Amino acid sequence: MAKARKIPHTFVIIGSVLLLCGILTWIIPAGEFDHQTVSVNGAERDVIVAESYHKVESSPQTWQVLGAIVDGFRRQAAIIAFVLVIGGAFQILNSSRAIDFGIRSFLKKVHKHWLIIVATMVIFSVFGAVFGMSEETIAFIIIFIPLAISMGYDSITGVLMVYVAAHIGFSGAVFNPFTIGIAQGLSGLPLFSGFEYRMFVWVVLTLLIIGFTLWYANRVKKNPQSSPTYRLDEYWRKREEESATMEFESKTPVSAWVIFILTAIILAAVSVLYPKTTVTLGGREFTFVCIPIVSALYVVAGIITLRKSYLYYILGVLAFTIVFLVVGVLGYDWYVKEISALFLGMGIVSGVAMGSSANKIAVEFIGGAKDILSAALIVGLAGGIIEVLTAGKVMDTILYALANTMSGTSQGGTVSIMYGIQTVLNLFIPSGTAKAALTMPIMAPFSDVIGLSRQATVMAYQFGDGFTNMITPTSAVLMGVLGVARIPYDVWFKWFWKILLVFMLIGLLLLMPTVYMNLNGF
Repeated sequence: MAKARKIPHTFVIIGSVLLLCGILTWIIPAGEFDHQTVSVNGAERDVIVAESYHKVESSPQTWQVLGAIVDGFRRQAAIIAFVLVIGGAFQILNSSRAIDFGIRSFLKKVHKHWLIIVATMVIFSVFGAVFGMSEETIAFIIIFIPLAISMGYDSITGVLMVYVAAHIGFSGAVFNPFTIGIAQGLSGLPLFSGFEYRMFVWVVLTLLIIGFTLWYANRVKKNPQSSPTYRLDEYWRKREEESATMEFESKTPVSAWVIFILTAIILAAVSVLYPKTTVTLGGREFTFVCIPIVSALYVVAGIITLRKSYLYYILGVLAFTIVFLVVGVLGYDWYVKEISALFLGMGIVSGVAMGSSANKIAVEFIGGAKDILSAALIVGLAGGIIEVLTAGKVMDTILYALANTMSGTSQGGTVSIMYGIQTVLNLFIPSGTAKAALTMPIMAPFSDVIGLSRQATVMAYQFGDGFTNMITPTSAVLMGVLGVARIPYDVWFKWFWKILLVFMLIGLLLLMPTVYMNLNGF
C-alpha cells in the first residue's frame, strides 16, 4: 500500500515561498517606477508615475532572506500585536465560560440553525462591502467557531460564516473607502459611482457563498467525519462537551458592580467629549448622537444583567464591545491599535466582573497569547516575503511586465488581463490600498487608450484584490484567522482552492457586462 504523501507544515510552505522570492531577485531584472504624492479623497497617497519605469542596479538577496523575517515582523507588527492581544483578551473572557453559557442559552431558544448561518453571513458580508471589514474578523472567529461546533458543524463552517462572508463582501464592495474609494479617486471617477451594478454584484456573490455554506454545513452535520478538520476540531468539541455538562453560577460578585460603575463613569466622560458622531457612507455624511445613546443603553443593560448573574453582564460587555467597534471604525477611523485597546479593555472588565484577582487575569492573558503565538509567528514570516521582493527591487519589474501584457488586446481581453494582473499581484501585495496606489495610475490611463471604461478597470482591481485574499499565504489576516481557528494553512488551501477558482470565474463573468453593456456609471 502506497504511503500517503505528507503535506508540508505551514511554516515550511511559507519558508519555501520566501526562499523562492529570494531566488527570483537573482533572475528578474531590477527596476523601479518613479513615485509622487497625490491627494485622494482628502488623504495623501504615494502613487506610481506612468511611463516612468527604468532599470536600476540589481540587488540580489542572499543572507538578507533570513533577515527579511525580522523586517516582516516589523512590517506586520500591528497585526501580530493585535492577534496576541485578541488571544489574551478572549482567554480572560473564556475563563468565565460566559460565551459557552451564552451559546447554550441561545441554541435552546433558536432551533433553526440555517437561519443563524444566513443572518450571520449577511451581516459580515455587509460589513465587508461597506467599510472593508478584514482584520476585525480575527476577533469574531473565537466567538463563531464554538457556535458552529455547538450546532453540529465544524471549524471551517465558522470561518465561512465570518471571515469568508466578510471577504466576499469585500470582493463585491459597494462603499468600501479603502479599496473602491481610493481606486476611483486615483482614476478620476466620482466617489462610489457605479453603485447600482456593484450592488447587484454584491447580492450575487453573497447569495452564492451563503448557498454553498448551507450545503457544506448540512453535509458535515450528516457526516461529521467528511470534514477536512474533523480530527483537528477535537479541541473545540472537547470544549463544547465540557460546556454541555457544566453548571453555571447565578451570582454577581461585588467586583462586578464596581467595574460596572467605573466603566459607566468612563463612558459618561467619553459621551461629554464626543456628543456627536459623524459616519461617512457612500460619500455621504451622517451626524447623530451615537456614543451617549450607546453608553446609556450600556448602563441600563448593565443594571438588568447584573441583577441576574455576572455571566449575563459579561455577555453584555461583549455585545457592547462589538457595537463600539462598529462605531469606532465607521465614525472615528479606528484600526488595529484602537481595536486592540477595546478588546483588551473587554478582557480586563470580564476578568474583574467574575471576581478574578489581578494575578489570575494576567496569567489568563499570557496563556491566551501563548496559545495564539504560532499564528502571530506565521503572520510575521509571511510579511518577510514582501520585504524580499521589495529589497530585491523586483516588485516594480513584475508590475511593469504584467502591465505590458495588455498591449494589443480587445476590450474584453484587456479587462480580463487586468483582473489576472490584480489577482497575481495580490499574492505579493495583500494590501488593497497599496495595490490601488501602485496599479491604478498605470491601468486607468491605459483603459482610455483602448476605449475601456475606467469603472471597469476599477472593478477588475476590486475582484483581483478581493478573492485571493482568502488563500494567499502573505495575507496577515488569513494567517491570523486560521491560527485562531486552529486550521493549518495546508488543510485550508487543499479544501478551499476549488471554491476560490469558482468565485474567480464568476468574477470574470461579472466583469463582462461592464465592457459590453451600457451600465449606469460605467
